[in-house]
Amino acid sequence: MLFTHDTELNLTFLQALLDTVAGASESGEDELATVEQLAALIGAWKFSGRIDGDERELRQVRATRDDIRGIWGSDEETTVEWVNDTLQSARAVPRLIDHDGLGWHIHAVDNDAPLATRMLVEAAMSLVDVIRAERLDRLRDCEADDCTGVFVDLSKNGSKRFCSTRCGNRMAVRAYRARAGS
Repeated sequence: MLFTHDTELNLTFLQALLDTVAGASESGEDELATVEQLAALIGAWKFSGRIDGDERELRQVRATRDDIRGIWGSDEETTVEWVNDTLQSARAVPRLIDHDGLGWHIHAVDNDAPLATRMLVEAAMSLVDVIRAERLDRLRDCEADDCTGVFVDLSKNGSKRFCSTRCGNRMAVRAYRARAGS
């Protein structure tokens, strides 16, 4: 295990959130374009606290997605600055919480804070663990030449190259065809 359970869960959620953009999503379309799509994403993950379910929240979450995508895979100095700024802006005060059978984990803002703020702070808290473990190299962009997806490499040896099996298979087929056609 590279990280604690809650950090791995948060990083995996972030990958799912970030890969809702067009070009990274399964459909190729923006999969966070409607309030219903946001509700489906949140419903698939255990988010406690306030959920407004309106257009304003959707806009805020989309801005959060773009903000986090902007630092994903960045160097340590850039990521540390982003983490510190995010935690300070949200006036984050870490505390232990146990809900929904998840066991003890950290929340750093109140449950009534806007969803986008909670997402940003959870991202920052997870990145604290990644930085402390000196594992920013595990936050990567997909190596498929036609994909803009990102992923967190939780494998033991750190050899993951693609955001999904779909991208890996597609690139393997291309490589095979290139070799066979030579």
